[in-house]
Amino acid sequence: MAKRVLLIAYHFPPIRGSSGMQRTLAFSRFLPKYGWEPLVLSVHPRAYSDTGKDLLALLPQELKISRAQAWDTARHLAWRGRYADRMALPDRWISWLPGGVTSGLRLIRKYRPQAIWSTYPVATAHLIGWTLKKCTGIPWIADFRDPMVEKNPRTGAITPLDTSLRRARLFVERRCVEKADRLAFCTKGASSICQERYPTIAPEKSHVIPNGYDEESFQKAEEHIPSGKSGDRPVTLLHSGILYPTPDRDPSHFFAAVADLKKQGILVPEKVQFILRASGHDGHYAPIINKLGISDLVRLAPALPYEKALAEMLSADGLLLFQGYTSNPAIPAKLYEYLRAGKPVIAMADQDGETVALLKALGSRYIFSIEDADAIADGLSCFLSDLDKKKVTVPDKSAISRFDRRRETGLLANLLDGLK
Repeated sequence: MAKRVLLIAYHFPPIRGSSGMQRTLAFSRFLPKYGWEPLVLSVHPRAYSDTGKDLLALLPQELKISRAQAWDTARHLAWRGRYADRMALPDRWISWLPGGVTSGLRLIRKYRPQAIWSTYPVATAHLIGWTLKKCTGIPWIADFRDPMVEKNPRTGAITPLDTSLRRARLFVERRCVEKADRLAFCTKGASSICQERYPTIAPEKSHVIPNGYDEESFQKAEEHIPSGKSGDRPVTLLHSGILYPTPDRDPSHFFAAVADLKKQGILVPEKVQFILRASGHDGHYAPIINKLGISDLVRLAPALPYEKALAEMLSADGLLLFQGYTSNPAIPAKLYEYLRAGKPVIAMADQDGETVALLKALGSRYIFSIEDADAIADGLSCFLSDLDKKKVTVPDKSAISRFDRRRETGLLANLLDGLK
């Protein structure tokens, strides 16, 4: 294949529990269908805190992967749990930079790629991309996905709050804006934040490549769906993925709503179950759930291999989504998988965010403020009533097929084809 692109990404199999990994994995699998051969530059698996082999089978056998040396500052370089702040700027994997540049130059010399692509949220990937661009002159696409620095629309606080970390991220962001040939984002909101911060960016330089779902993985996941009639078990409402005890994805009002509905006798454990799968903060949520007396309704469950997690979505009666106002410019990657699962989405989200805009455009009905326990309680009651009456609807498959990652890889291919 005459055209090659070097993909630089921290998140790549065998890492587990990262939605960002799916983006690079899809590009590495599907770019050849658009005439581009991918080369992948990632990190040694030791840099990951959690790994698994389940997604390695999806990697094409012919894919060339270089895993450079890297250490997690907090796990590998700290002394008695402490380390100097500068050792984690712009992130805890800054040690990847020397080996990443060396490995990248080696790949470039051997395979002569026509383009470089690097992806956030590990900013060191962009430092590697910038350095390789500077050394070789090869066109470079900086994939931001989400904003690197954000302003809280209510309080005016800028995150990250740490001044040194914020300056480091802004340094990387400016290098991307000034030196990258193209900028890519997951949503229009994320692109707008960057455009407002750097008003001199030419509009044609910024592009939106949404997250999506992998159709092949869903087809394989169907083999893992438990047998048995749905009437043999309680109604199951599932949240799959990380939750945070912050405004970003705070389930506290949801817990209060569930407790209130239980007191009213509307929620009965034998008829309804809520599963919070792989929340990442079980130790924080378990005491709250127990104190409210809803542990018989709300179950914290461990992570599953990817295909089994998709199978659980496919077999659930409804899928829960949490998103606070601080994440309004973003759309959770899991939402696209929820939509492909073909099950109703019960969204507890801010009305002004990109997520709600997408759901409303698709005709979703069950959207409630994440900060309003009464609204959530009313909404859950309404959903369960509609489900019982078989009045629940989901978006048409044709409306969500545009989010198939195979098709979205074509958007990246178009950017690559337009580079000079």
